[in-house]
Amino acid sequence: MEPGLVGPGPYRATRLWNEIIELFRAGMPLRKHRCRFKSYERCFKASEAVDCLHELLGSNQNFGPEVTRNQTVKLLKKFLKNHVIEDIKGRWGKEDFQDDGHLYRFPPSSPLKPYPKKPSCGKEIIKFPDWNELEAGTSQEHIPVKSVTMNSELWYKRHSIAIGEVPACKLVFRRELTQANIEEIWKSMTLSRLQKVLGLDCLDEVLDTKLVNSKHIVQNAYNVNKQGIVTLEDKSKELPHWILSAMKCLANWPSCSDLKQPAYSGFERDVFKTIVDYFGQMKEPLLTFHFFDVFVSVLGLLQKHSKAVEALQITCLLLPPENRKRLQLLVRMMARVSFNKDLPPLSESVRTRTLMVQAFSRCILCSKDEMDLDELLAAKLVSFLMDNYQEILSVPSALKSSIEDHVVHLQRVQIKYAGADTDATFPAPSFCHQVSTDEFEYQRATGSQEPLAALLEEIAMNKEISVKDKKKKLKQFQKSYPEVYRVRFPTPETEAVLFPEKTKQKSPILMWALKKPFQPFHRTRSFRM
Repeated sequence: MEPGLVGPGPYRATRLWNEIIELFRAGMPLRKHRCRFKSYERCFKASEAVDCLHELLGSNQNFGPEVTRNQTVKLLKKFLKNHVIEDIKGRWGKEDFQDDGHLYRFPPSSPLKPYPKKPSCGKEIIKFPDWNELEAGTSQEHIPVKSVTMNSELWYKRHSIAIGEVPACKLVFRRELTQANIEEIWKSMTLSRLQKVLGLDCLDEVLDTKLVNSKHIVQNAYNVNKQGIVTLEDKSKELPHWILSAMKCLANWPSCSDLKQPAYSGFERDVFKTIVDYFGQMKEPLLTFHFFDVFVSVLGLLQKHSKAVEALQITCLLLPPENRKRLQLLVRMMARVSFNKDLPPLSESVRTRTLMVQAFSRCILCSKDEMDLDELLAAKLVSFLMDNYQEILSVPSALKSSIEDHVVHLQRVQIKYAGADTDATFPAPSFCHQVSTDEFEYQRATGSQEPLAALLEEIAMNKEISVKDKKKKLKQFQKSYPEVYRVRFPTPETEAVLFPEKTKQKSPILMWALKKPFQPFHRTRSFRM
C-alpha cells in the first residue's frame, strides 16, 4: 500500500490513524522467534517495530522526517492500548510498550476505527444585516442577489437617458452600520474564505461556527502594534512580566536588554525550563480545543505552501486575542532560539529545533479527548509555524481589504429609479455562483440585448408619439446601441418603412393666375382680319 497525502476534511485524524495502521501491518516483517525455550510464529520484537514504524512515519508526507524515535515509541504504546498489537500471550490494553526485545504480534481482528456519521451541512446560516429590520440583524454566509425580471417598460425607465429622457429618481441612504453589523460581516466573510481555501462543502464538518466570536476577529485584525502583535484591551490577560523577560532573554541571547545574565553555567537551560513549565501548566492549548479539527484539517494543505499559509492565517484570526498574542510571542521566540548559533545547546542529546517542537507542541495544539495522533500532528503543525510564523501570524491583507470594501459598499448612497421596485417581480433570493467565461459572455449578450431589442420595437411601433419625436428617439438609440439597432434595421429601406412618404396632390393652375397683378377686364381686339 502506497502512502498518500490525506487532504483537509472531516475526521482527518481518524483517517490518518487508519492509514498508518494499514501501512504498518503491511510493512512490518513477521517471522519466527524464540522466547524462553518456546517458538512463536509470525511475530516481531519491540525494537524491530520501532525501527519499521519510525522509518514509515519519516517517509510519509503526512508526518515527515522530523518524527523522533521517542514519538514512535509513544505511538506504539497507543497501538498496544487500542489492540492494534498484542504481546505473544494475547495481552493488551496498557501502555507498557518499551523499545526492547519483547515479542508482539498483530491480532486477527481489524483494529481500524469507524468513521462517525457525517454531520449535516447548513445547520447555521450566517446572514448579512437586513436593512429593513429595525434591530441590528445577523447575516447570511453569502450575499443574496435579487434577480430582476426586466420588461420593456422597466428597461425604458432604466435606459431612458440614452433616448433623451431622465425619469424620476431619488437617493436612498443606507441605514448606518452598527459595530455588531460590522463584526458579523467580518465573521461571515472570514469563514466563507476559510471554507473556500480548505475546499470543503461546509465548515460544519470541521468547525462549530457558533463558537466563533466575531469580536475576536475584529480585535485581532485592528488592535495590533507596529510589530503586528495583538494589543489586549484587558491588561490582566497579559503574560507575566517575568515570563516575558525570560522569553526575551533566550530570543536575544546573549544580548539580554532587561535581564542581567548570571555568571553560572547552565543559566540558559534554567530559563528555558521556566518557560516550558509556565506554558505546560495551561489548562487549554493556545489554539484551543474547539479549533483542533480545523487546524488538523489545514495540515492536509502543507504540500500547497501558499494555501496552507493562507488557511493558517485565517484560522489563527479566529483565536481569542490573548491566545493569539501568546502564540505570536511564543512561536517567534522558538524560531529565534532555533536559529541562534550563539546560544549554548539546551540539551545534550536533542537538537535545539527538535527540542523546541517537543517542548511546546502540546501546549500549542492538542485535543480535549486524548487522541492517538495528536502529538505527531501537533509537531507537524508547530514545525510549519516556526518556519513561516511571520506570514501566518500576520493579518491577511487581501481578506481585510475585501471586507473593508464590502462595508464601504453597503454604506454607500444608492440611486433608486421610479418603478424599479414596484414594476419588477422578485423571486426568492438567489446567491452568487461562479460561471465560465463563455457562459458569462453569453449571459451578458443575451441578458442585455433582448430587453433593448424590446425597447427599440416599442419605440418603433408606438403610434402615439409624433414622427419628429420618433425619429429623434430612434437616432439617439442608434447612437447609444448601434449593434441592437443594426439588427432591427439592417438597411435604410427597413427604417424607411416606418415613415411612408405622403403623396402631395398638385393644385390645378388657374388660367387667371398670372405673374402680373390682377388687371381689370379689357375688351380685346378680334383676331379676325
